[in-house]
Amino acid sequence: MQYIELREKLKDFVVFALNDIRKVEPDFYPARLNEWQKKGYIKKLRRGYYIFSDTALNEEVLFLVANKLYSPSYISFEMALSHYGLIPEGVYLATSASSKKTASFKTPIGEFSYCRIKQNLFFGYQLEQHKGQGYKIAEMEKALLDYLYINPHIGSDADFHEWRFNGKEFLAKADLKKLDAYAKAFNNRRLIVRLETFLTFIRKNS
Repeated sequence: MQYIELREKLKDFVVFALNDIRKVEPDFYPARLNEWQKKGYIKKLRRGYYIFSDTALNEEVLFLVANKLYSPSYISFEMALSHYGLIPEGVYLATSASSKKTASFKTPIGEFSYCRIKQNLFFGYQLEQHKGQGYKIAEMEKALLDYLYINPHIGSDADFHEWRFNGKEFLAKADLKKLDAYAKAFNNRRLIVRLETFLTFIRKNS
């Protein structure tokens, strides 16, 4: 198989693996992947996963890649909060929650970080679509809780002020009943206390 043929057959794939190629070309010779890397046609993201070098990178592409590189996982923490316009800084690290062990991968298109959460906390995400492919991203309420959960040191008004969180945007769009239900599912009293402190802070300062 020539590269042009592969590019056409996998044109709808953001990330692809050898198994994906063999679905369209059962006798594909894996050494071709090394050859195409050297020619700059494709980039290796991590063992077994590749992306076409001419793929235009944007937020949705990074989300798809993040989901694919380490599964099961969903976009959360800083990356999700930035996506919802809740934190001002641009996020250069694709952050995800996973029920597997904590891991991170440096790739030619960016760094991907995965923080382990308990299996019973693997909820509160939605499936979004980009060019016919789906990726999982935390709902606004769950992204906030995930962030507070893995950052137990954040709990005072000074911490929240430094965070520069867009409380007005959050209060306008968040489902507070859902937030409360999700918070209770964590079964973590300290988290709930910090959440209540946080909500009091943003209501006072929005």
